[in-house]
Amino acid sequence: MYGTWIRLVRLLAIVVCAGAAACGPRDEARAERPEAALSAVSAAPASPVPTPSAGASRPRIVVLGDSLTAGLGLRGDESYPMLLQQDLEQAGLGYDVINAGVSGDTSAGGLSRLDWALNGDVRVLVVALGGNDALRGLPPDELQHNLAQIIERAQARGITVVLAGMEAPTNYGRDYIVAFHKIYPALARQYHVAFVPFLLQGVAGDARLNQRDGIHPTAEGARIVAENVWAVLRPIVEERTPRD
Repeated sequence: MYGTWIRLVRLLAIVVCAGAAACGPRDEARAERPEAALSAVSAAPASPVPTPSAGASRPRIVVLGDSLTAGLGLRGDESYPMLLQQDLEQAGLGYDVINAGVSGDTSAGGLSRLDWALNGDVRVLVVALGGNDALRGLPPDELQHNLAQIIERAQARGITVVLAGMEAPTNYGRDYIVAFHKIYPALARQYHVAFVPFLLQGVAGDARLNQRDGIHPTAEGARIVAENVWAVLRPIVEERTPRD
């Protein structure tokens, strides 16, 4: 499934440097490493992250993620967190969704900005990190540690956590892929958190649902991602919402 990702990233790296006279040694090194090329793509400016307002009266749902969450390449209202906001409104559930997605972020980056992200009356935290950890080949145990810290710190504040799973690219070998895959369900069991098995289910590897980079969903793909999360999020929010 993720072979498509890596092939396209390699092609992107070649296109970036091919025929470019200004391509220096650092750029050549980047072209040789697919994960570095992806990092360059993902590090592009993201849509502005909504700043939590101290005067907001509605409880919040924070989506902590990377460029997939930020909605890289999409209009602000096409990102899946904003589609979740629409779903909440249509269901008559009075929550504000805060898109805390930052392009290029790893699980370590998400952990480092967690306190800011959880500012205000946050009731639910959706954790959607790990894609960049995998694409950079970072150690799975570091990912597990960072995600565990995020979950623990959120739960210590009485915040309900939804964990969204991610998968590693196929070119890192079976041991890495299996170790990476096992992290998410293991954490979901350990901390008794709601679980979205794969954030990009139904989207990854489908050229029709991804932008030209083969990595970031189109508006249609983002709708499917939102549905993946909404299926798990809705019953949680409904349970937490007082009934008249």
